[in-house]
Amino acid sequence: MLRTGLRSYINNFKGFRREVWILAMITFINRAGTMVLPFLSKYLKENLHFTYGEVGWIMVAFGLGSMLGSWLGGKLTDKIGFYKIMVFSLFTSGILFFILQYITSFWGLCLGMFGIMTIADMFRPAMFVSLSVYAKPENRVRALSLVRLAVNLGFAAGPTLGGLIIIGMGYQGLFWVDGSSCIIAILIFVLMVKEKKRIPLAVGDNPETIIKKSVYKDKPFWLLLFTIFIIVMVFFQIFTTLPLYHSEKFGLTEFQTGMLLSLNGLLVFLFEMPIVSIVERKNLNKIKIIAYGALCVSFGYLVLLLDSWIPILVISIILLSFGEILAFPFSNAVALNRAPKGQEGEYMGLFTMSFSLAHIACSKTGLDIIAHFGYLTNWVFMGTLGMVAVLCCIWLNRMLIAEKRMSA
Repeated sequence: MLRTGLRSYINNFKGFRREVWILAMITFINRAGTMVLPFLSKYLKENLHFTYGEVGWIMVAFGLGSMLGSWLGGKLTDKIGFYKIMVFSLFTSGILFFILQYITSFWGLCLGMFGIMTIADMFRPAMFVSLSVYAKPENRVRALSLVRLAVNLGFAAGPTLGGLIIIGMGYQGLFWVDGSSCIIAILIFVLMVKEKKRIPLAVGDNPETIIKKSVYKDKPFWLLLFTIFIIVMVFFQIFTTLPLYHSEKFGLTEFQTGMLLSLNGLLVFLFEMPIVSIVERKNLNKIKIIAYGALCVSFGYLVLLLDSWIPILVISIILLSFGEILAFPFSNAVALNRAPKGQEGEYMGLFTMSFSLAHIACSKTGLDIIAHFGYLTNWVFMGTLGMVAVLCCIWLNRMLIAEKRMSA
């Protein structure tokens, strides 16, 4: 039985082209080296002694840079191609991570975080578009999940290693490892993957004569963006307020917090691809799956109201992990499938901007609520927002059904 289950799990990873595996590999290397993000709020608060408000504003700068980078990455991907954007983004952000550790002033860190995230997050829309080129159409959702698995496997290793590096080398060691992983990842990509042009719009089509669909008039897409914004804003408390909560409420060390965050990556690694395969095989409604994900994320914070029982921290991480498994890969797929040919960069740029805007909102909102009202109020607020996302999914599903009927 165990052998059958293992064979079934391995079968979920078959059918990918070589380039997709290389994209997953460099993503794993890069994410395993991304040790600054899980400890950033803790570093700013405890090592540089900023107030909650100052930490919040630095994270706002982080998010604003991420938004600009996502938009620029999407626009430039449609104009000059995903390959050049990916190379520029990873190599340059690697160099900037080396420099960032020497900036300790408030305004310097605001500008530094804005600049580095502008360049770093140009990578994301370009990477999504690259998957639409290198992956077979029937494997697109699984390819997205494979790269996400690489991200989460990297995050499973990263926080634990990061906690050990902090103990042994201090926070500066994180910046050296983060920057090095960016450069190593893109060197592997350049050496092993050839640049490939996107598939033509259609046989005989002249791109200059194609009438483009305005993304700004695509109402279901904007409702999807709003829904994902809420889910991501709530989920990303796992990287901003939750590590502080672990430390201040339960006295956990960086290593212990890293172990809890690593559980998130491990669960995603074990369960996301099988769940995606089942949903694809049975052709289940992806919007409903996203709604179940939003529900899990909501309860992931509401259970923290039982704050006198330390095992609740593990239950919270489990709920948040399954929320991520259900919401994130299918929202990526819905957004990419909605994009017309030749506009994938623009659509995915706006999609990744919703993640960046969520970074801004989650950091500032969560930290301000904690500073004025405490952790329990923040968990109630975030749990309620998760329920709002569920209602948005129901509305979006009805919109898409109506749209399908009108086009039939």
